[in-house]
Amino acid sequence: MSLFFVMLNALTVTGIICLAAWLWLTLGQGLFWRVRGKPPARSRSNSVPKIAAVIPARNEADVIASVLRSLCAQKNIEMQIYVVNDASTDGTAEVVRKSAARGESEVAITLIEGKALVPGWTGKLWAMEQGIQRAKEGQHEWLLLADADVEQGPDSIATLAAIAEAGHYDLASYMVRLHCESPAEKMLIPAFVYFFFKLYPPAWVRNPLAVTAGAAGGCILVRTSALERAGGISTIRGALIDDCSLAALVKKSGGRIWLGLGDESYSLRRYPQFADIEQMVARTAFYQLHHSFWLLLGTILGMTLLYLAPPMLVASGRFVPMMLGGVAWALMSFTYCDLVGYYKLPSWRALTLPAAALFYLGATVHSAIKYWSGTGGEWKGRSQDAGRANDH
Repeated sequence: MSLFFVMLNALTVTGIICLAAWLWLTLGQGLFWRVRGKPPARSRSNSVPKIAAVIPARNEADVIASVLRSLCAQKNIEMQIYVVNDASTDGTAEVVRKSAARGESEVAITLIEGKALVPGWTGKLWAMEQGIQRAKEGQHEWLLLADADVEQGPDSIATLAAIAEAGHYDLASYMVRLHCESPAEKMLIPAFVYFFFKLYPPAWVRNPLAVTAGAAGGCILVRTSALERAGGISTIRGALIDDCSLAALVKKSGGRIWLGLGDESYSLRRYPQFADIEQMVARTAFYQLHHSFWLLLGTILGMTLLYLAPPMLVASGRFVPMMLGGVAWALMSFTYCDLVGYYKLPSWRALTLPAAALFYLGATVHSAIKYWSGTGGEWKGRSQDAGRANDH
């Protein structure tokens, strides 16, 4: 009988902790889940932003032409495009040359053949640095740092520039709309965006008094002067999570930053299988934990308590734990509904967040294993976050 009460009390305490945590996340984490709130203010300035778009491209022959067409079709801005071919082996450079030769718009496209990767740099940042240095030859107020697989709507960059001007932001970025059609994408992509905004609540990112700094690498607009004041890309040359590292760099130097959803910016990269998403997450998850075994352990315990314990409590068959776990799960699902709706998925998908969390927890553990085995940070033939089997 005493063992029964001990177990019941343990379940009740667990339920109280879960409910308290979800009350905090719902009300106190910068309302991160309100992704589709009131549109931000836009500048009414009649000046046309002058922008240099820098696009690092490594084996993007299947999508780069569409991306370049979308950039050339941008309205109400002056733009030059610099594509850095990062040792591609699939004909990316030839596709860029053909796009430049068509001359379908007034936007100039310049192809830069990237130099060999310099030790101490990650591949994307080294390519980006070469593009930025070339772009300095022009007089551009803004740099658009864009991924080679992100297609922009005709007004998306002008809108981002207007938001930056109105709010006096030095860096503004969109979390672009990710591809969400396969079963794996429908289950996991909205959750990926949800977890991202939970780590980097846009309200905290925008607050100059808060230390939180985040950006989404698919579409970042940064003032040229602000980047120079912060020390340039070379300051974060070895960063694996380059977008958030850049945001932190700009904010630390006194710059103001903005982060939001981009309704007209679309990622063309598909994740048809669960393994494709797992590879994406495992590339950087343990790096984000600073390669710490103890932070990994804390993440396992925290994710288990937040996302797995509520449905387990509901299934416990004990009234009080069931009620506590049910309310916690309801709050979890409520905060997830906005992103589920954003991706035009049925509302019942909000109940599946615990399953998605379990998947991402497994990918995080796998990320640590890959790091310790010397194969961390694998992406397009490069391993950029390799550790040693005994360094934890």
